[in-house]
Amino acid sequence: MNSNTLGDSDYRVFCQFLEQQCGIVLGDSKLYLVKSRLSPLMTRFQIGTLAELVSKTLKPTERQLRAAVVDAMTTNETLWFRDTYPYELLKNNLLPELDKGRPIKIWSAASSSGQEPYSIGMTIDEYRTSPSVSSKSMFSVLGTDISNTMLDICKNAEYDNLALSRGLSQERRSKYFADSGNGMMQVRADIRRLVNFRHLNLLDSYQLLGKFDVIFCRNVLIYFSPEIKSQIINKFAAQLNPNGYLVLGASESMSGLSDKFEMVRCNPGIVYRKKASLL
Repeated sequence: MNSNTLGDSDYRVFCQFLEQQCGIVLGDSKLYLVKSRLSPLMTRFQIGTLAELVSKTLKPTERQLRAAVVDAMTTNETLWFRDTYPYELLKNNLLPELDKGRPIKIWSAASSSGQEPYSIGMTIDEYRTSPSVSSKSMFSVLGTDISNTMLDICKNAEYDNLALSRGLSQERRSKYFADSGNGMMQVRADIRRLVNFRHLNLLDSYQLLGKFDVIFCRNVLIYFSPEIKSQIINKFAAQLNPNGYLVLGASESMSGLSDKFEMVRCNPGIVYRKKASLL
């Protein structure tokens, strides 16, 4: 029998485990993804077959393996300034509206390997160094992710040429990165100081994070069931300051999931503003 084989019943049980642990719904057509993501762990943990790895993962005592499996299954592709318009909207509309001389806090709720929160940090820098802006506000960005491996990459803020080629202009690369050796480039120190990172499972409570003015949760909700999406969006509302904004992915909609936001059409794109009636 192929060591990389996983039966239908084992696959279904694993899907249930993954949904319980982090809310991700795989569906019937993602067996290939499970195989590609988990196969490297067989060597790492010296497990002979994929079926055995899944079986061990289900045991609560296998904490290290379970963490590695969730880590592998929740690592998603990302790029700099994805879709462009959310960052232009942040710089040209949201930051000028929020900039009243008080602290402005922005949350990147699934920071992956750091491209989104650092893109936000660079956008803040471009805004406050604009000749037409005289800002006295303090800015901060929080990036959270379920993957400790991704968070380590975020904190190091070092990227190779392939990662830097995905969505980053040559102008921004020259302005915001410095050569750190070994073919890697590191995000400029002042941008790194703007951004902090911490571990968070989106299924858990957000109360200890404090309040935010803008939350980015882009291209994440597509992996969750409608019920989990609704729970997450309503928890976002509770963490937003009055009239705070939620920025979703270009293909994501809040339709039927929450009544705590009003849709704001921009040109281009859409953002969601917390309703003023909600305290």
